Amino acid sequence: MALDGDKGGEQTYSQTEIEARLREALPHWYLEDECIQRRYKTGGWRATLMLVNAIGHLAEAAFHHPDILASYSRVKVSLSTHSAGGITDKDFALASKIEEVVLWQPGIDEQSVLEGIPDEPRFKYVDYDS
Repeated sequence: MALDGDKGGEQTYSQTEIEARLREALPHWYLEDECIQRRYKTGGWRATLMLVNAIGHLAEAAFHHPDILASYSRVKVSLSTHSAGGITDKDFALASKIEEVVLWQPGIDEQSVLEGIPDEPRFKYVDYDS
C-alpha cells in the first residue's frame, strides 16, 4: 500500500490490493473509475428512496460521502477518498457498513421476533444476494 504524505497522510491501496480486499470481504463490490462501487436492485421507486436515505444516513454519520446514483429500481454507490487521491480504509469500512445495514434481513442469521418482508412481488424491497 502506498502512503501519500502530500494528501493528508492517508494510506491508499493499489489496484491489486483493492481487488484482493474486495474479493475477500466485499465480493459484490468492484473497482471501476478509481472508486469501489456496488449496484443494488430494488423493488421500485419507494424502495430506491429508502435505500438512498439509509446509505445517506450512514455516510453522514461517518462523515465520508459516496456518490450515489438513483433510478427507478437501481442504486449505484461509488466510494473513494478524494482527499487521499484513492481508495483508503475509510472506503472499505463504509462499504462494509452499507452492506451490513442494507442487506440485513430479520430471522435469516439470528433469532428475531421480526418477520421480515413477505415473499410476494407486491412487497419486493431489495434483491438480496444469496
